[in-house]
Amino acid sequence: MDLTYTEEEEDFRARLRSWLAVSLPKLPPKPDPLDWPGRRTYDTAWQRMLYDAGYAGLHWPVDAGGQGATPTQHLIYLEETERAGAPYVGANFVGLLHAGPTVAAEGTAEQRARWLPPVLRGDEVWCQGFSEPDAGSDLASLRTKAVRDGDSYVVTGSKIWTSHAEVADWCELLVRTDPQAPRHRGISWLAMPMDAPGVTVRPLRTLAGSAEFAEMFLDEVRVPVANRVGEENDGWRVTMVTLSFERGTAFVGEVVACRRTLGELARTARRNGRWDDAGLRRRLGRLNAEFRALWRLTQWNVSEAQNTGGVPGTGGSVFKLRYSHARQELYEAAAEVLGPDAMDLEREWTGDRLSSLSYTIAAGTSQIQQNIVAERILGLPKGRRWTSG
Repeated sequence: MDLTYTEEEEDFRARLRSWLAVSLPKLPPKPDPLDWPGRRTYDTAWQRMLYDAGYAGLHWPVDAGGQGATPTQHLIYLEETERAGAPYVGANFVGLLHAGPTVAAEGTAEQRARWLPPVLRGDEVWCQGFSEPDAGSDLASLRTKAVRDGDSYVVTGSKIWTSHAEVADWCELLVRTDPQAPRHRGISWLAMPMDAPGVTVRPLRTLAGSAEFAEMFLDEVRVPVANRVGEENDGWRVTMVTLSFERGTAFVGEVVACRRTLGELARTARRNGRWDDAGLRRRLGRLNAEFRALWRLTQWNVSEAQNTGGVPGTGGSVFKLRYSHARQELYEAAAEVLGPDAMDLEREWTGDRLSSLSYTIAAGTSQIQQNIVAERILGLPKGRRWTSG
């Protein structure tokens, strides 16, 4: 992997910086972090600005509505937008980082034409309906059933931790279409309209006070068969494509954000006298090395995704496993820098610290990632639980 930048890539960086300098001042004030309808409006407006400027879906294939940018251009985009303080995907993250790339990789021409342009324009927001009360990390044990009835599936069941369900237009939904098949083989991937009769959404409040998740109840919801992505009962394979995006490339912008936060921590420690603590300096130095290594792993994963037609490989699990723990360690260090102020829920880092606790669970628990790394990368025997250390 060549980590140097060509003249063309530096020109791309300069153009992007110029556009950001002109465009960011035009944004309205940020809404309250707990106001998800307001955040949807804010995030989709930013997405439309990106679309009009030719930066939406920068790394998506051209035939999926993207710009067909190289992995290096994509990483430059992430670096520059984060350094400029531009909004991240926010309420759009499921559509832009999970469902959209999955439809681009697995959908029919009609499905790609229907769902991808509204995602890129910011017209429609997606949520993720995977986890269930009794099927979280053990996703293959899901029970939400879909019974074929002519040109529709009739869906009954419930989902939990449904990201942004309260502001979403569509849901990437996993359902069981063959209860007699082995549990990994009787699942299908559906695109469900959130305004369909029988859909009930109840927001869940997190430890940080936010409600970006919800529980969702499905009472004989009719979903057209035409909304199935992939073949019937082939949803597990399609889901692995979704999860590879979630674990492989969806967190790349957050690595840049963590590196920025680390720099702010060091500056804060110098201002409040904590920098005299040699142990804290060593801790921040180690975290700096950790996130630099994670950024190199990010570059490798994005390059691999480009070489495999846009789908990340199992290296995404290596990244997700280490990133989840590094993020928690970062905000533990933030609490050390802030001292008593770390208990103030109005402080940005305090909320981030609370949200970091979920990262070893979200997008597949660390135990699941350890098994994937052990079995699919290291070739260790299946049938037992592998742990690191």
